[in-house]
Amino acid sequence: MATFVLIHGGGGSAWDWHLLVPELTDRGHDVVVPELPIEDPSAGFGEFRETVVDAIGERSDLVVVGHSYGAFTAPLIADELPVRLIVLLTPMIPRPGERPGDWWDNTGYQGTEGLSEEQQFYNGVPAEIVAEAAAHNRDQVSAEGDEPWPLDAWPDVPTKVLIGRTDRFFLPDFQRRVAADRLQVTPDEIDGGHAVPLSHPRRLADRLTSYLR
Repeated sequence: MATFVLIHGGGGSAWDWHLLVPELTDRGHDVVVPELPIEDPSAGFGEFRETVVDAIGERSDLVVVGHSYGAFTAPLIADELPVRLIVLLTPMIPRPGERPGDWWDNTGYQGTEGLSEEQQFYNGVPAEIVAEAAAHNRDQVSAEGDEPWPLDAWPDVPTKVLIGRTDRFFLPDFQRRVAADRLQVTPDEIDGGHAVPLSHPRRLADRLTSYLR
């Protein structure tokens, strides 16, 4: 049994993982789903890390999954606790010392024109789930956006990058380039867009658990 630590993305919440959690527990694993203090203007990377570490408690055999902006927080846990594996899902991969607010220009992100926010984030997600999503989004006013990412180097922990084949927010070619540039890895791919945990939770659970073998 592994402990999957699921870290949501920008403006997100634990709800983003609510379809994936039972898929993992049904396979016999423990799951921790912290909510980062993104609504606290004084909270920075230190508070993000502390929130996740406190939620983990005494659990072990940790697989830390960072979705989108959650990729800035996931490696911080591996710098604090023994972690078996880091999985970055449709991620924003940071560099040492990089401010999150600078990531967009530093990576050459160009966005996708002509698409609504719903089309960018929730393509492939069932309509009834999309209809619920707005009620679970949170305002991100925390302070870490202007803080340098605090690690001097990527943790010495096995790391997987997993991208959605139909992601309309971070296009696959963009993610492949950033992963190669920043981690020297070729991403794995899965069906779905940016919100894979909502569109393909069973396939995502299968992929995550396959990484344990």
